[in-house]
Amino acid sequence: MTARPNKWHMSYSKPAKYAPVYHPKHYGYHHDATNPTTPISGAVAWADAPAGLTNTARLPALFISHGAPTLAIEQSATTSALARMGHNLPKPRAIVIMSAHWLSSKLEISSNPKPKTWHDFSGFDPKLHRIQYPVDGHAELAESLAQQLSARGIACSVNPMRVCDHGVWAPLRHLYPQADVPIVQISLPQHYDSNACYQLGAQLTQLRDEQILIIGSGNITHNLQALRWQADSIDYAAKDFKSWLLQQLKMDIPTALDWQQYPSFRNIHPSDEHLLPLFFALGAGQRVSVVHESMAHHSLGMDIYRFD
Repeated sequence: MTARPNKWHMSYSKPAKYAPVYHPKHYGYHHDATNPTTPISGAVAWADAPAGLTNTARLPALFISHGAPTLAIEQSATTSALARMGHNLPKPRAIVIMSAHWLSSKLEISSNPKPKTWHDFSGFDPKLHRIQYPVDGHAELAESLAQQLSARGIACSVNPMRVCDHGVWAPLRHLYPQADVPIVQISLPQHYDSNACYQLGAQLTQLRDEQILIIGSGNITHNLQALRWQADSIDYAAKDFKSWLLQQLKMDIPTALDWQQYPSFRNIHPSDEHLLPLFFALGAGQRVSVVHESMAHHSLGMDIYRFD
């Protein structure tokens, strides 16, 4: 039997809470990203654009709770939901994904054309370390997005060396098992809060009309200290939090963005990097619906949401 892993990601310390997004200078913005502007497009990245990117079935934005790295080899209600979604959605031209496992000092966009599968964890079954997800990147799309964001005063750069962390490949292995949809990974800057992630997602919403799938990959609840490996029990404090947050996402987005008002939120998210990709997806989609809800290992909420 494989020993229970104590943890599988680095511990990140976050800076003190930044001012609200309505003061964009704190995030590298030079203007309010909600002001009407020409939508950011991925059209230039394809030879048959823009007409070839018309999508009568607009893609949603997704938030995926990726759980433990073992998600990659599990057969569970969560992985079945991912597989169904991959089958039912129109196949994207590309995926733009923010993972909780790429923290950076400023916004970076991966332009690596062949990102390697990074096994960024330890203590698990050796077969998990042998898994490869040989997906292509899309340098042209990455560079185009970086140029358009930079033109709006949003400090960012491309990273041609970035590898594919498990927050990306573990869920995508079930969503698109053939690894046949190219990916562009976006980093999570350490100074971004929920509002900044929300506004970044809002900048990219036009991509959904261009057959590009936007994903935030994190966890709806994520306190590894409360983890009980393979337990059937449920951490009801975590379950109550995700029920509350989902209600706010449906009824009161400003309150959802101010999620740290929730009593004892640090018992659910001691650090915020696994929740922030939710707000990236929310910015790109707004209207939430639940694809899947469950708990794993006592304290990990495994919810999957779509935003239309």
